[in-house]
Amino acid sequence: MHFTDIRKSAGITFQQDGTATDEKMYIETMGTGLGWIDYDQDGLMDLYFVQTASTDWYKAPGPLRSALYRNNGDGTFTDVTEKAGVGGEGLYGQGVAVGDYDNDGYPDLYLMGYGHAILYHNNGNGTFTDVTPKAGVGDEGQWSSSAAWIDYDRDGHLDLAVCNYIQWTPTNNLWCGEKRPGYRAYCHPDNYRGQKLKLYHSNGDGTFTDVSEKSGVGVPEAKGLGIVSVDLNNDGWPDILVANDTWPNFLFLNNHDGTFRDVSFSSGVAASEDGKYEAGMGTDAADVDGDGWLDIYVTHLDFELDRLYHNNHDETFDDVTYASGLANKAIFLSGVSMKFMDYDNDGWADIFQSNGAMLDNIHMYHSEVSYEEPKLMFRNLGQGKFEKVSDHLGPDFTRPTAGRGCAVADFDNDGDLDVAVLNRGDYPQLLRNDGGNANNWLSVKLVGTKSARDATGAVLKLVSEGVTQIEQAKGGMAYMSAHDPRIHFGLGERKTIDSLEIKWLSGTVDKLTNVPINRIITVKEGAGIVPGQFPSAPPR
Repeated sequence: MHFTDIRKSAGITFQQDGTATDEKMYIETMGTGLGWIDYDQDGLMDLYFVQTASTDWYKAPGPLRSALYRNNGDGTFTDVTEKAGVGGEGLYGQGVAVGDYDNDGYPDLYLMGYGHAILYHNNGNGTFTDVTPKAGVGDEGQWSSSAAWIDYDRDGHLDLAVCNYIQWTPTNNLWCGEKRPGYRAYCHPDNYRGQKLKLYHSNGDGTFTDVSEKSGVGVPEAKGLGIVSVDLNNDGWPDILVANDTWPNFLFLNNHDGTFRDVSFSSGVAASEDGKYEAGMGTDAADVDGDGWLDIYVTHLDFELDRLYHNNHDETFDDVTYASGLANKAIFLSGVSMKFMDYDNDGWADIFQSNGAMLDNIHMYHSEVSYEEPKLMFRNLGQGKFEKVSDHLGPDFTRPTAGRGCAVADFDNDGDLDVAVLNRGDYPQLLRNDGGNANNWLSVKLVGTKSARDATGAVLKLVSEGVTQIEQAKGGMAYMSAHDPRIHFGLGERKTIDSLEIKWLSGTVDKLTNVPINRIITVKEGAGIVPGQFPSAPPR
């Protein structure tokens, strides 16, 4: 199997503007994210790219806007940005989060950026409306990077957790690096104070209330770039994990009363095994060893290690980066974004990682490091042991780029997971998985009724020929990006499913039998499997 970049043949012409200048403005390094969203609910995942903007110090050669591409179902996409009204013109965009915040059956877009954010409400007719002032989630004056939709109080309405980054402005942009031609460098985040997380509680009427301080998550200083909402202590309530840049990572456990307790240090995820705060960017959680508890991965810069934390079932984690076989496999690469994905459908969560140095002149300081870097895939061998398999996945996969956001989806509904990557100052890549569906699989679209319609926070337990797999419907993940909300199970060579149990946040439990394989199914809370439309791409 391999991955094929079909961006050109798919008709995607979007190109990210890196806004590069000789002044080395800090914000230029970040790149942007991207997100999968079935905005028209036709069963095909559409793709949204986040763009930057002209600024006081940078004038783009032409108009800049974010872009929404509709999936035509035949391997091609059509730019529908203008009709949809989601260009975000004038916003120096960063990340995107997708969630149906009003439970109307159509996913909405939250676009983050420098200075403010935008909430686009999906009108259900192919268009969106900017409802930011009414909703109260504009994040004014902040530098928002990533966000996660999360029903933290289990009231059936999606709330919104937003990462904010550092207190940087064009006027406090420092000169870093040597003062000779070509050696000026982008500064280190240690030169700037951090901002704070925001938590917006849904009032159930399309408006939100800022509960950041009241909940506890907005109290400590942060430098947040990656976030995932996930139940890490298996108590049935979603928690919040944040990857901070050169700052302690956060783990907020849900107290079930609208507040969270900060266990970042006591849990062991705040720092590396040797006590260092590294350049946390991308993050996700998955059960990598089959024990039913979700483990954590966080990416970092070159000369640091990308960390895997094993869940000890007692609200503590061990740094198992070396024991897992990951260790120095990426020591000269800057891991920006990552996502757990079972790329070969063997039933184990693998690790996809997009890489790219922050400094475009990094070679002047470290001859062994390049600005553009290859992507990585770590194959899970079972029981949480990994091997690097990137070089076996084709030239399109390993082509070096300045990788930033990544987003995973089965965009052609053929049963294997594909990847889109946003590259700074370049065209994105749309990496189609060719051959991953040789193994069996199941994909589940969840529809909540008592729970939020997105079903974020639901826990799925699949038993197939005696083998048990645990997955969760998570919010956030990776770096400034949004993913296919359908829950994907690789089954390997197993041909039958004994049962599929879904624990919804409302407390409802659905246990299904006679579940088909090699299908995308829709499961409605309290009703079981219901009809769903998921067009498949034509055979290749």
